Amino acid sequence: MNTNTLNTALNGSNHNHKAVNPFYEDVLKGLTSAPKRLDSKYFYDAIGDQLFQDLMNCEEYYPTNCELDIFKNQTAALAKSIIGNGDDFDLIELGAGDAMKSSYLLKYLLDEGVNFTYLPIDISSHVIEELDTNLTKTLPGLNFQGLNGEYFQMLQKAATLSNKRKVVLFLGSNIGNMPVADAEAFCGELKNNLSTGDMVLIGFDLKKNPKTVLAAYNDKEGITKKFNLNLLTRINTELGADFNVNQFDHYPTYDPETGSCKSYLISLIDQKVHIADYNESIHFKKDEYIYMEISQKFSIEQTKDMAAKTGFEIVNYLMDSKQWFADAIWRVQ
Repeated sequence: MNTNTLNTALNGSNHNHKAVNPFYEDVLKGLTSAPKRLDSKYFYDAIGDQLFQDLMNCEEYYPTNCELDIFKNQTAALAKSIIGNGDDFDLIELGAGDAMKSSYLLKYLLDEGVNFTYLPIDISSHVIEELDTNLTKTLPGLNFQGLNGEYFQMLQKAATLSNKRKVVLFLGSNIGNMPVADAEAFCGELKNNLSTGDMVLIGFDLKKNPKTVLAAYNDKEGITKKFNLNLLTRINTELGADFNVNQFDHYPTYDPETGSCKSYLISLIDQKVHIADYNESIHFKKDEYIYMEISQKFSIEQTKDMAAKTGFEIVNYLMDSKQWFADAIWRVQ
């Protein structure tokens, strides 16, 4: 549920930051599109970060616990797969968040005396600051360099910092934040930013009982709803808009055939929203939707096909005890 959509990731930010607010540009573009949409990477302001932490701890939201199961209980196997021949490497995490899962791997590697540098990449400067503060305390001796920005821009920057082999972590089923074709294009671009022998570890949420999937995005406490509506609040705060969040409702869907789980915000009335700071108005019809995000679920066969199509060879697959989630380890051919 996290973060960078494909177009942003592939194209980076082409805005003139001095003249234009990229958040405003993306919001206006999305809300004047047909159908309307908002970019899920903007979920993650300070409030959004906290709501996502709450969501990961709620009863129905299984992906975090499933991947945590792998990182806690199969740490040695994970480490063995990425250590390879024992050479030094840079461990780069895309969309690092609070590094809760990866910290198990970091600790294991440190305890084993492995030479590596941890480079978390996150679009939220708040996240990078928190990681810098927390990990230097909890993991003394960790070589740490946080990178704040878009995935591929920062991946290119990381490549200039050292000539060491790269191991890229892309956890939490963030690969599912884009449709299958876009996820494939993302993997292709990821491969293009790496060299032969570099590795990726990608978390894939697997297809499973549809009720289990849908409940994770429609929790009883309404945290997912708050998480989605918070983006409207952020637009109000940062762009001077006047969204009334009580006039929008959260609606999730899951299609077991395609594995596509999507979230929408539905306008409950005919209404006009003003973005005062930019003198813009957006009209919403009653029952009109804003497409917010996708959380794609995969079969193992799909992921293997994706690896083959995008120039990776399969090193290993590790699954949680319920067989609901897979961490795939691929190497650039």
